[in-house]
Amino acid sequence: MIVVLWLLALASVWLTYNVWYPSYRPGRRALISFFAGWLTGELALHHIAIQVLLASALAASGAAHGGLGKLALLTLLCSWWALWMAYWRGDRAKDVIEHALREALGSEYRSQVHPNLKEKWRASLDWKAILLPFPIRHPEVQRDRDIRFRRVAGVNLRLDIYRHRSRPQNCPVLLQVHGGGWVVGSKNEQGLPLMIHMAQRGWVCVSADYRLSPHATFPDHLVDLKAALAWIREHVHDYGGDPNFVVVTGGSAGGHLAALLALTANDAAYQPGFEHIDTTVQGAVPMYGVYDFVDRFRTFRNRDIHDLLESKVMKASLDEAPSDYEKASPIARVRPDAPPFMVVHGELDTLVPVEHARHFVAALRAVSRQPVIYAEIPGAQHAFDLFPSLRCLHVIDGIERFLSFIYSRYLQRQGDTATKV
Repeated sequence: MIVVLWLLALASVWLTYNVWYPSYRPGRRALISFFAGWLTGELALHHIAIQVLLASALAASGAAHGGLGKLALLTLLCSWWALWMAYWRGDRAKDVIEHALREALGSEYRSQVHPNLKEKWRASLDWKAILLPFPIRHPEVQRDRDIRFRRVAGVNLRLDIYRHRSRPQNCPVLLQVHGGGWVVGSKNEQGLPLMIHMAQRGWVCVSADYRLSPHATFPDHLVDLKAALAWIREHVHDYGGDPNFVVVTGGSAGGHLAALLALTANDAAYQPGFEHIDTTVQGAVPMYGVYDFVDRFRTFRNRDIHDLLESKVMKASLDEAPSDYEKASPIARVRPDAPPFMVVHGELDTLVPVEHARHFVAALRAVSRQPVIYAEIPGAQHAFDLFPSLRCLHVIDGIERFLSFIYSRYLQRQGDTATKV
């Protein structure tokens, strides 16, 4: 049994080390590092609890007898302490987000938020959600499933709507775009903590599917999402939403598409058959997105992303279609009339390096007349927001404050004295 105890100790050490120091190359190792670091880092409390139970059972069976057994237990204790410290790095996200908001919106930005919106800001962390992260749902939130918004190329595209069970009217709308490298994923898995949280606050949240590669070739993905936005403009009022106030968000490939959706408003090339529909959005919150298909700053540490784009997404190499790669790059589409942006990226992202976000934010800030918030989350891997964790909930609270700010400005422009949420 002492061998099993040592195997547990060594596995714990590697998992903890990977949380602190993930691997960025080669591609397969980076992917393994991501999955291990993401699940261990965001579920650290659960990992520690499971390991304590296993170690206790092994110790009770006599595995901890003798010097080697005690050394294995000491190794486990040190690993648990280091993992605990890594988890509590997530608490720093609270201060990082607040600093980013104050830097871009002004130190007194909270005073510009409608009082009714501030009343709904979370007073304390939901530790029940952190300790019991699955399933991700809330009794006050209802989900309207599988509403078809488009049929194209033999594919039925559907969306889900999350809204408060009290069904308030004329609510702000959040459009969620899932990630998955443009080739996998669906509306069912991603953005749930944010959508559930905002639906509790009276927002109408829409999670939409889009065609996936290799069946789809860019810009099919973007066209589908613009069709979803067109559906929102025409139908979301039936579900209590205000079609005139829509913010788009998404992570990874969804972050790329969310940013591009916000930066290509009313571009007829991406609205075939519905060119007359207004596809502007009032804000964008892309997270850990890909912002430069050209990779002009050589930030990708692995060749894998280039191979994916060439073979599955763009169906051409950069040399063969340079203009298409430029058009697909949000960093090349920055514009003075861009809506307010809040860009969020993990400091330790092994799939999409944080430098991608830094360069995009610099380019956007250089031209945009609207605020550009950038929050670089300490210790965060890719996809850190897929389920409730200490880090995830702090980021969601920060996003809520950003959304409350831009929605309050919208209400002020509309001449409203009472919030609609």
